[in-house]
Amino acid sequence: MGNVLIFPAGMPRALSFLDVAINSGREVIGSSSLSFDPARERYPSWAHLPYITDAKFADALRHLVASSGITEIFSPHPVVWNHIQNHCLNDLPGVVLVNESPVTDDVAPFHKALAFANKVQRSTLPMAWGLTPVDSADAIELAALFRHAEAIPGMCDHEKIGVLCDIFRCSPAGDVVEIGSWWGKSAFVLAQLAKVHQLGSTLCVDPWTNEHLAKSDGTGLVDAVPFNADEAFTVFQINMVPYANGTVNYLRLPSTDAALRYRDSRTVVSPHFGTTQYTGRIAILHIDGNHSYESVQADVKAWQDFVVPGGWIVIDDYIWAFGDGPKRVGDEFIAAHSHFINTCFVASGNLYVNLTSDI
Repeated sequence: MGNVLIFPAGMPRALSFLDVAINSGREVIGSSSLSFDPARERYPSWAHLPYITDAKFADALRHLVASSGITEIFSPHPVVWNHIQNHCLNDLPGVVLVNESPVTDDVAPFHKALAFANKVQRSTLPMAWGLTPVDSADAIELAALFRHAEAIPGMCDHEKIGVLCDIFRCSPAGDVVEIGSWWGKSAFVLAQLAKVHQLGSTLCVDPWTNEHLAKSDGTGLVDAVPFNADEAFTVFQINMVPYANGTVNYLRLPSTDAALRYRDSRTVVSPHFGTTQYTGRIAILHIDGNHSYESVQADVKAWQDFVVPGGWIVIDDYIWAFGDGPKRVGDEFIAAHSHFINTCFVASGNLYVNLTSDI
């Protein structure tokens, strides 16, 4: 395997590829047409190339390829990539462009988002539940939801996002409450769906403290991960602030304390998010906090009475590789309240329960 040339070498995508190439053991040569490129210090080897508009560019590139044993070129600039592809490669036998056109790379995530939107729009799950759904959000709204959710870290997978899109079509108006928001991925999805379907405001409940993280999961594997709750809270705010607009807020409290606050007050005020009004009636309750049996049980008991007829309770990780707390609580809830349940099912490892009346 020969060496790889990155040109122009200072663009963000070039620097990302540089890290990947070096970590895989490749020999990398960076190149730029600038007289001084700050990225130069990042590269183990460096060469100057003229601008592609310079008549000497093709000869300079051929010389560099031959003298440096280059067999691959990575170009993050669409114009440069296109010029090399169409005007240089024929004179560089054995050399390939390792990346697709940057234009193709740029729009690929949006094609993926639109494919997700089209799949969600074709979903027939609401009819299988015996419920009467409203129309799906349109393709652009769903694609935007998916695309922006992809930029937020978290465990809310594509299947779960699709199911959430479906249950929002079969939900009454009311508040959307999430217990356990961490970095904000599922919080974003819930808030955007609430906005699209005009359900109500979204409240995120999480203490974001390390002392509340211990799950006593039995295996010890989860508790051994060195999470930083303060850092997670900062990440949550960065992710969610652009979407607040008076309809999203948070309570940095343990779930049971937050439930008392929610019962006593319909207004939440916080820095950056401002003031948000709530109704005190929950349309969708998403429980994804501490997964120990005692914690999940406390979350359900503290919040279940706020869920309105036709509303949903979602217990995340009902099927969980590291313990059975969510499953035990979910099973107990179904057994105790079966006469209040219209439908319930498990999808993507999560339990979804639709209520027929107040509990």
